[in-house]
Amino acid sequence: MAKFIRVDMGSKSVKTEECPEQYAGLAGRGLTSIFVANEVKPTCHPLGKNNKLIFAPGFLTGTSAANSGRISCGAKSPLTGTIKESNAGGTFSQRMAKMDIKAIVFEGLPAEDKFYVVKVAMDSVTIEDAPAEILGKGNYEAVKFLQAKYGPKVGVALAGPAGEMRLSSANISFADPDGNLRSAGRGGLGAVMGSKKIKAVVIDDTGAPGVTIANPDAFKSAAKRFANALTTHPVTGQGLPKYGTNILVNILNEAGGLPTENFRRGRNEWANNIGGETMEATISARGGKTTHGCHKGCIIRCSQHYVDEKGEYITSGFEYETIWALGADAAIDNLDGIALIDREYDEVGVDSIETSVALAVAMDAGVIPWGDAKASLDLVKQIRQGTPLGRILGCGAAAVGQMYGITRVPVVKNQAIPAYDPRAVKGVGLTYATTPMGADHTAGYAVAANILKVGGYVDPLGKEGQVELSRNLQIATAAVDSTGMCLFIAFAILDIADGFNALVDMINARYNLSLTGDDVTALGKTILKAERDFNRRAGFTNAHDRLPEFFEEPCPPHNVVWDFTDEEIDEVFNF
Repeated sequence: MAKFIRVDMGSKSVKTEECPEQYAGLAGRGLTSIFVANEVKPTCHPLGKNNKLIFAPGFLTGTSAANSGRISCGAKSPLTGTIKESNAGGTFSQRMAKMDIKAIVFEGLPAEDKFYVVKVAMDSVTIEDAPAEILGKGNYEAVKFLQAKYGPKVGVALAGPAGEMRLSSANISFADPDGNLRSAGRGGLGAVMGSKKIKAVVIDDTGAPGVTIANPDAFKSAAKRFANALTTHPVTGQGLPKYGTNILVNILNEAGGLPTENFRRGRNEWANNIGGETMEATISARGGKTTHGCHKGCIIRCSQHYVDEKGEYITSGFEYETIWALGADAAIDNLDGIALIDREYDEVGVDSIETSVALAVAMDAGVIPWGDAKASLDLVKQIRQGTPLGRILGCGAAAVGQMYGITRVPVVKNQAIPAYDPRAVKGVGLTYATTPMGADHTAGYAVAANILKVGGYVDPLGKEGQVELSRNLQIATAAVDSTGMCLFIAFAILDIADGFNALVDMINARYNLSLTGDDVTALGKTILKAERDFNRRAGFTNAHDRLPEFFEEPCPPHNVVWDFTDEEIDEVFNF
């Protein structure tokens, strides 16, 4: 029996039932989004009693399939006011799947002003008082304490200090296989967790039966073909394993699409100082790990352990988005300074994209100087301290812009725009504008075709073909987010037909189904329509699918502008 667990924090009751029929054929983002669309009042306050938070593994999570360790988290977002799915690596999702847990839902609000730990085991779900030792503490310390208390191999999901304070950029942090951190970062779902007074969820899969495969031989064959696609593709088999996602810094800088100093231009002269090649050489020279998996079974291994000059660990999962936002957008030109700030993001539990873009807006307002790593770190530490300025920063770029009267605020639906200038990479600009999630590059990664020439090529500076590109990628991504797979598999399956076929074949073998590629497309469309419908009922219209007006300014070095009409933008979801 696939278990569907509901934890009511208001009554402190737990209900474990067989998965409702309406959710039985769903997983990952498909399940979280359909659930939220069905069961969360669209006009509710995101931090109120009527919002619900759901965790769900994907279709293939917990199997031997490569890169199948992602967890989807869903709720109404405190940052955007829209529906939100945010996903992460770590060990939590695979444990859920092996325990045959379809979803864990957290409902209601407790009357008491204190925090709790929810412990999930094979035969019980308990709600316990959170130990004082982890309240207000950094996430690394909290994970260490919880794994000492409950067992070194338990999965852990955390609301950090930012989540405790219900700040709208708070993330949900998950322990990875080394006890370090991975984050469901975007949209402030850590604040939803904090509003329900859940400090942590601990999952112990002792005695779990494991995932059942309906057709083991077919699954094994498909999994081998799928892994071959990942290891032979130049992006997933060579570039990402060697240099991590930060390989993109120099690529985007050369393309003129690396947003610099709060999106004033698309190229800078110090990019190589913070780029993937420099990062890899630095880590190698210091004895850190240049390649690392954020969950069991990852064969892309784009993560790493960044260490200081003494070889001491600072941070892992040192991603392009964070390094771009601090290193180009906020003009900090050294990796060590950026790494220390990234570590503090993990400790306090905030989205590194949102908070870094907020820092650049603060620099634009004259709060701290451009490129000042020490002042930036001091400011980020104020989030954990709960100072007024720290709380403003912890509520994101739009909040900082509003407090300081800044009009140059790169957000859509209140969420910070990520690491590709939409004027110079127009396909991803359409994704930023139209995705139901608020500005989010992962919702339809048009950079693949615009810049990397993966899955074809569409000129990043022109308008032709961009609407179709963003539309098709958003549909495909919604489906991939339902599989439990890392989104980076998209590079391989876009170029290698058998990689995509193998992915479908694995799902079929896992559940004894006969899905086709058309069924996968139909699933993606169903998810997006449900998400858009939720947003419509929450009060959003096509008028919210727009970029800030300052993108009408030319972006050097190409001096391109955002020039899509409202009618053209609205065509993205014409399906």
